[in-house]
Amino acid sequence: MPAAQPNIVFIVADDLGYADLSVYGQTDFDTPLLDQLARDGVRFTQAYSNSAVCSATRFALITGRYQYHLRGGLEEPIARTGKEHGLPPEHPTLPSLLRELGYTTALIGKWHLGLPPKFGPRQSGYDYFWGNLGGVIDYFTHKPGVGEHVPVDLYENESPIHKNGYYTQLLAEQAAAYVLQQRAQPFFLSLHFTAPHWPWVGPKDEAVSRELSDLFHYDGGNQRVYASMVQALDSAVGQVLGALESAGLTDDTIVIFTSDNGGERFSKMWPFTGQKTELLEGGLRVPTLLRYPARLAPQVLDQVQISMDWLPTLLAAAGGKPHPGYPSDGENLWPVLLGEAPSHPRTLFWRYKANAQRALREGDHKYLKINDNEFLFDVVRDPRERANLRHKQPELFERLRRRWAELDGQFLPLTEDVYTHGLSPDIQADRYVPDRRSRDRL
Repeated sequence: MPAAQPNIVFIVADDLGYADLSVYGQTDFDTPLLDQLARDGVRFTQAYSNSAVCSATRFALITGRYQYHLRGGLEEPIARTGKEHGLPPEHPTLPSLLRELGYTTALIGKWHLGLPPKFGPRQSGYDYFWGNLGGVIDYFTHKPGVGEHVPVDLYENESPIHKNGYYTQLLAEQAAAYVLQQRAQPFFLSLHFTAPHWPWVGPKDEAVSRELSDLFHYDGGNQRVYASMVQALDSAVGQVLGALESAGLTDDTIVIFTSDNGGERFSKMWPFTGQKTELLEGGLRVPTLLRYPARLAPQVLDQVQISMDWLPTLLAAAGGKPHPGYPSDGENLWPVLLGEAPSHPRTLFWRYKANAQRALREGDHKYLKINDNEFLFDVVRDPRERANLRHKQPELFERLRRRWAELDGQFLPLTEDVYTHGLSPDIQADRYVPDRRSRDRL
């Protein structure tokens, strides 16, 4: 008999490509533990991230709404303006709503939704936090940059801490310990890894960390290092799943594994083109797995799904619903997962200021604009986005184009002041420039 309220472990990888797991097509290395999770649960084939970059997706994930409702969710201003813009503490979130249903909540790993004192995990629904507040840290020094005087970005709640070790493994240890401590009430654990985001450093490459002059090392990394980073992630997830098994919690725990956006330079995105920062399928499609033995049979699901769906879906599984004052833009897919409703078409919206990118998926078709070039693709029959149907199906093209504009009008505009208003003159002088180097640094 399933528990009335399942435990939830929500695992997010960082910059993991669609085909970076063996079960999704990786052939250069193996990911046996995540592959087993896929075999035991639901493997989504049409799962999307809310954005092609990091913190924007995280806004959508935690709020269940398009990130464009919030100033901090507009692309990546958080990367430079995290003290001015972030997730407002008064906004309901997935952890805060679950906490109202009796859950204890924790974030172990990456936050990246605004910096203290205005913003932080414990101001947005988490009872406990252990991890990094910013977007990236070195895997061994745990610093967001290189240099003797750069402070470590590692915290337990609001207190800075020091802990030796490879960050992916440290997060696994903390998460496993947290799971083994839970007994009295249902728990929601967000486990947000930084792997396999740069710097390109594997678990045996501590010497590389000491030699770095820049965390984003253009001359660093290779397929071997990347493989070791993903395999360390695989082992880390396995350690947490093992803790659930040891605690006797496997059957009554929902485990979700996904990525915040598409992969980067060493990732495998086949059969898609594009990568992180691009609204091509490779920048948006993400591997997504869900296991809940007490209720869900193993299956491969072609239902179109997006990051912001998790809030209404998991609240439904826990017996709750979104806050009425902040209605979710995501969809409750719990009936589809239970087999009580069929898979069905969706309409999904994206925009990204770099290269003036726009995208809208409706059913099997996708409207895409990059700079002055516009396209219409059937992404089911043509997942590589090669056959432009714009002139073959002009009425459909124009309808999706208009629909994109209609949806865009519902959100905060992407104007230049989004990136400059209220910032110090030195940051204004170095404001966002959409060249390739800037986009790679996101």
